[in-house]
Amino acid sequence: MGHIRFRSAVSPLRRAAVLDAAAPAAQSVTVDRLVAERRPVDPVHCLRPAVFAEQARHFVRAFPGDVLYAVKCNPEPAVLRALYEGGIRHFDAASPGEIRLIRQLFSDAVIHYMHPVKSRTAIREAYFQYGVRDFVLDSAEELVKLFQETDNATDLGLIVRLALPKGSAVYDLSGKFGAAEAEAVGLLRAARLMAPRIGLSFHVGSQMLDPAAYEAALARAGAVLQQADVVIDMLDVGGGFPVSYPGVTPPPLADFMAAIERGVARLALPAHCRLWCEPGRALVAPGASLVVQVLLRRGDMLFVNDGVYGALSDAGAPGFRFPCRLIRPDGADDGAALKGFGLFGPTCDSADRMAGPFELPNDIGEGDWIEIGQLGAYGSALRTAFNGFDRAEVAEVADAPMLATPGYADWAMVA
Repeated sequence: MGHIRFRSAVSPLRRAAVLDAAAPAAQSVTVDRLVAERRPVDPVHCLRPAVFAEQARHFVRAFPGDVLYAVKCNPEPAVLRALYEGGIRHFDAASPGEIRLIRQLFSDAVIHYMHPVKSRTAIREAYFQYGVRDFVLDSAEELVKLFQETDNATDLGLIVRLALPKGSAVYDLSGKFGAAEAEAVGLLRAARLMAPRIGLSFHVGSQMLDPAAYEAALARAGAVLQQADVVIDMLDVGGGFPVSYPGVTPPPLADFMAAIERGVARLALPAHCRLWCEPGRALVAPGASLVVQVLLRRGDMLFVNDGVYGALSDAGAPGFRFPCRLIRPDGADDGAALKGFGLFGPTCDSADRMAGPFELPNDIGEGDWIEIGQLGAYGSALRTAFNGFDRAEVAEVADAPMLATPGYADWAMVA
């Protein structure tokens, strides 16, 4: 039998050369300078470590409990290190790969396995090799599996995920995971008999713009807890905290925290119960941008060197709009009026299309560069190798976010 080898289809992001060897890149390099001096022909992911760290600091200060960063949102090590610098010590992992990554980077991190359906091998690896003790479940079968694969461990934290009805979030997450109320009641009672720590979790959906959704979900969780008549040790309000995009300005972060605090106050939880949340997008979206180059202009469509199979997946079928700007190192802006453009990615697939509109100067053309912002969330994480277009660079820059979100740092002042 041939030797089995693991293979990753996606080329890792390549570090762009440091422009100034006398100073750390993140302290000295701007996006404009990087483009002017390197004139990149491949896409460049521009990371802002200071932005990641400051977003984390604000969120940790605002949330009255433990903040679990959702690793799937952006697992780039430089991003994780910046979040750690900002105070993140808890991580929401959903796979063995994410667990290994976090443990390699941070020996003192608390890792929570938040995927409700896990392979037996993954459970054993998480528990015995990496010290994971908290596991989410939403079925009786998963509960049995957890005890079988941890050799009937007596130190587990078991969190039951409660299903929610479809809500108003941009990305609905109600269709795949979560136990119905009656099932959740039974699971909580069973877990209480078997584990020293139990909890209840839910998720209102990604990019939730309505703070009241958290209050409604907490009321549903309260009804389940009342029926189960058990004492819980953790209550996880999930993620979904939104950020700004062109044409979308969410309520301030404080409004979401106030709604959560009101909802929790009505539950009369025991004093020792820890409140958890799982932000991803809210921590990392503003901290990265993508620089692409125009390959061809055809009317109001621009062919660029990245697309929906690269870092711009959310600009495809989901229809997200992103802030953008023209970068033209050889000439100053001549004041051309802005025009709404669509983008075509580099692959031969006609579905590699991003409608936008991307507001750019009307005289843009081949050879110009475009910076596209708010791509710290799910941009690099969703890259593929389709059609062979998997080459990209990553650089750390000192720029402020291209678009701020209410309730975080005043980046005009910081910059």
